Amino acid sequence: MNNYILSFCIISLVGVSSCTSTQITSTWKEPNKEVAIDKLNKVLVVALFKDETSRRRAEDEMAGYLNGKGVVSYNYFDKNLSSTNEEVIRDKIKADGFDGAVTMRLIDIDREQVYTPASVSSYPSYNRRFSGYYFRNWNTYNTPGYYTNTKSYTVETNVYSIKEDKIIWTGLTKTTDPAGIDRMTTEIVKVVYREMIKQGFISNR
Repeated sequence: MNNYILSFCIISLVGVSSCTSTQITSTWKEPNKEVAIDKLNKVLVVALFKDETSRRRAEDEMAGYLNGKGVVSYNYFDKNLSSTNEEVIRDKIKADGFDGAVTMRLIDIDREQVYTPASVSSYPSYNRRFSGYYFRNWNTYNTPGYYTNTKSYTVETNVYSIKEDKIIWTGLTKTTDPAGIDRMTTEIVKVVYREMIKQGFISNR
């Protein structure tokens, strides 16, 4: 379990730009849990997005960071398995050799309208002469106010140990006006990786 998480995060750094609109808003990790590099194991990748196209793109993006070890849920779960009970699903995942899972879930979309007020500007004052005074006031101009709309996406990322059957890390990220699902997913993985390093959840040992 420990091995796959670190590989997942390190590979995610490749090709990611330094500019990001994604921020960590909260995290939790299992106390005293540390992940060290060893070797990559079999990992189930799950994106829980309402739109099927977005879900598949997100899972493909995450699986791409796992160097061939990621298994996307849309190829793994069939309708019959998805409708069975929790115990059957848990036993199948263990029997199929998964030792970890990474999930990504969109939990909120916040739409905000921001108003930029009007501004009034004028040229410098020349009050000693009528012509200067008239010129100053005649050239006063006004820039009208305007509204801009922003969208913020809150995504929950979880890391599970299948062998231990529990969650070992979870984080919430907020992405403002992302340039598509692929960019958002890439940004989230990068930010999550940095937070894991900062917390000591990942080491290079």
